[in-house]
Amino acid sequence: MARILAVALNPAIDISCDAENVQPTHKIRTFNEKHYAGGGGTNVARVIAELGGTPELLFLSGGATGALLEDFLEKLPIRRHRIMVSGSVRVAFMVHEMQTGFEYRFVPEGSEVRPEELTPIFDFLEKCDADYIVASGSLPRGVPSNTYARMADFAVRKGARFILDTSGEALTTALSKSNAFLVKPSLGELERHVGERLDEDGARKAAVDLVRRGSAQHVAVTMGMEGALLASADGVLRVPSRHVTVRSAVGAGDSFVGAMVFALAEGKPIEDAFRLGVAAGAAAVMTSGTELCRREDVLALYQVDITDWKTGPD
Repeated sequence: MARILAVALNPAIDISCDAENVQPTHKIRTFNEKHYAGGGGTNVARVIAELGGTPELLFLSGGATGALLEDFLEKLPIRRHRIMVSGSVRVAFMVHEMQTGFEYRFVPEGSEVRPEELTPIFDFLEKCDADYIVASGSLPRGVPSNTYARMADFAVRKGARFILDTSGEALTTALSKSNAFLVKPSLGELERHVGERLDEDGARKAAVDLVRRGSAQHVAVTMGMEGALLASADGVLRVPSRHVTVRSAVGAGDSFVGAMVFALAEGKPIEDAFRLGVAAGAAAVMTSGTELCRREDVLALYQVDITDWKTGPD
């Protein structure tokens, strides 16, 4: 299997729980509490490990919550590369309200990271010989918006395939470069990037345009219950969503990316990797809280006969 390095610049401790009813002022009693190492890059590594891969994780850590994060990671088959920073790892909290089925997600921005604290990250990338470098998640406060774009430059110079899953200014800055192998925005993230609402046809055209401009070789747009599309130089592949029982939408995007990278590292064609990503995204919503996808669910959904179609570039 090709070597995979996931990068988590803004990891988290993810806490999920259930409550009968969420209301203001009153004390809310919770139960079924679960804790996981979380954050974009961390979740991607977790999914790859769940599917049978052997990922590496380069992550920032600090404070008492950083020690807790590392304790969770130590139990997983993930090779870890820790970079210490002065701030503490953030703690995210999700409550599932039993009466309504609603999810309430509280995701802090996290501690500020000084730009100079990223120097060891780029020192590591300079020496790294990974085949795939996956940068996923938000950037910490204080970190320049071109950080992921710089990582892409390092990856290309080292001969690695760079895969990006982020949003906002970090995504826009990275897309101004011409060196990503794969970019995975959600429909909402793509809309924010182009500055307008998009229907499916609009999303398709925007993704094709990114490929034509050289922003990425492949653009995978996830559209929730509507499935996903993959734009490449030779056309667009559209795969509808699987029909599953939804328990939680948390981690579906990270599961999608992790499964795609796992398949690519196994030597699968990009189209097959994309289909496995769609299956993993659906499998993730079948689990509660921040558990992410389960291998047996992913493989079962991947085997389901689905209708998909490919069109040439317009």
